[in-house]
Amino acid sequence: MQLMPGDWGHRLGPLNPLVEGLVFALVCFAACYVLMAKVLLPRIDAVLHDRDELLSPREGPWLPDGCEPGLPVRLLAEARHDAARTRQRAYEEGAAIIAAARARALEERTELLARGREQIASARAAAEAELRADVDALARELAARILGEPVGAASDQR
Repeated sequence: MQLMPGDWGHRLGPLNPLVEGLVFALVCFAACYVLMAKVLLPRIDAVLHDRDELLSPREGPWLPDGCEPGLPVRLLAEARHDAARTRQRAYEEGAAIIAAARARALEERTELLARGREQIASARAAAEAELRADVDALARELAARILGEPVGAASDQR
């Protein structure tokens, strides 16, 4: 049986549900509501109430004798501040160590570059000196290949 009978009711699809389906859904909703209201919510409320009692700063079984009510809260706050100061100090020391290591690395890099440049300059000077000694001989040999005849001190006197 449909909620809105008639010729056009089949075209509405889910907007025209069966009455049996609505009754079943209503029974399921009521069962879930009763379960939540009578069983689960009272248990959750009791746990939250116990938690609030334990965390409140008034006297309780967890306070030692002769201890004022707000003392544990103050001790916890002081411990948090000490931890924050320690964390900040460690951060600053770490930053200083990193900066020192970075400075040492830059100095080493500068020294390595300077030594490399010196080695390159000395190797270049040695190669240039070695090649200068052979420049005349190589120039004569090249000119002889281009001209097709020997070029040298003997041919300059002709």
